[in-house]
Amino acid sequence: LKPAAASKLIATLREETDLPIHFHTHDTSGVASATVLAAVEAGVDCVDAAMDAFSGTTSQPCLGSLVAALKGGERDPGFDAKTIREISFYWEAVRAQYRAFESDLRSGASEVYLHEMPGGQFTNLKEQARSLGLQSRWHEVAQTYADVNQMFGDIVKVTPSSKVVGDMALSMVSSGLSRQDVEDPEREVAFPESVVGFFAGDLGQPPGGFPKELQAKVLKGRKPMDKRPGAYLEPADIEAARQEVAKELEMEIDDFQLASYLMYPKVFVEFMRAQAIYGPTSVLPTPVYFYGLGDGDELMVDLSKGFTLVLRYLGRAETNAKGMVRVFFELNGQPRSVFVPDRHMAGEIIVRAKAEEGNAKQVGAPMPGVVSTLAVKTGQQVTAGDVLLSIEAMKMETAIHCEVDGVVVEILAQPGDQVDAKDLLVRIE
Repeated sequence: LKPAAASKLIATLREETDLPIHFHTHDTSGVASATVLAAVEAGVDCVDAAMDAFSGTTSQPCLGSLVAALKGGERDPGFDAKTIREISFYWEAVRAQYRAFESDLRSGASEVYLHEMPGGQFTNLKEQARSLGLQSRWHEVAQTYADVNQMFGDIVKVTPSSKVVGDMALSMVSSGLSRQDVEDPEREVAFPESVVGFFAGDLGQPPGGFPKELQAKVLKGRKPMDKRPGAYLEPADIEAARQEVAKELEMEIDDFQLASYLMYPKVFVEFMRAQAIYGPTSVLPTPVYFYGLGDGDELMVDLSKGFTLVLRYLGRAETNAKGMVRVFFELNGQPRSVFVPDRHMAGEIIVRAKAEEGNAKQVGAPMPGVVSTLAVKTGQQVTAGDVLLSIEAMKMETAIHCEVDGVVVEILAQPGDQVDAKDLLVRIE
């Protein structure tokens, strides 16, 4: 939001209601501080800001600077600047421990007024683009994001609707598709599952409705919902869900864990399985968890009250032919060793044949990713529109559909395989 727009918005709202007005924005553009100050002058009651050490770019504007700018005026919030600095110094040290995950965004970006990405999505989408090999084409991704937004009806972009637009933009750039290609009723396009769900009504009905022709192309005959998604849901059976996950994980599930499972079933199961293998890693200090111990370093781990382990890292042997390395350490003064995989070793590189351009009987990967599901088998009869397999990349899943009738004669990738764009996956005769 630009400063002048904020002034008009807040002033208009204030004329209509005496309810408290809470203003939230991100500083991707670099002018959010000016926008917040304009909102304050127009009568806003509450604004969001970030501690100095976490402020700017896709975060919120700097709290310390806003407090200083308002000091002595009619709307001085009365915060103590010294206290803000001290808190910020603490978080500055914490942030340094997560340096490996820092975004490469170093400055404001006026491009946000073109693509309108929410601040919370901006850096995530850049990382997704990098993982798909599109880092050098980021500005093309941003332009395509803007095109997709208009193609979908200039929708309100907040989680999860913003993910729909981002998934489609990445898919189009990876596959070399233009807006005209996507809208062409004669051109077959593999749409990400989030896009299919959006046009099916999984996120509700957008204020302006769906573009009907594009909706029909995306859904391929599937009937969309015409009411809110919750109206179609069966009542949740909480205890049945508890028993289901308890059976899958072979453990008792308390209410806290059940709540996590109900909200994020796949993530919860993966987390619990990892914890069963590696133990309660949350008790490790952050630097040790991310970067490990150096030779001779000692660590005390409190597993529970009165139960402390003392670990000292001694060193490691050479990586063997199987990619395993022997690690030597002391546990409570007793020498131990264990074999662990060397994650720095390059894995086996598989070079796959490429699908022939324009040959509908050769089904290629629309983008780099991992084959997540396989829906057909060799010798199976398929018809145009059938789902053959799906590919997942950075939480974006795309179903690959058959474009012609025929028989599957060869499957060249299995679930879990890493594939590159245009790799040949299935042959049909």
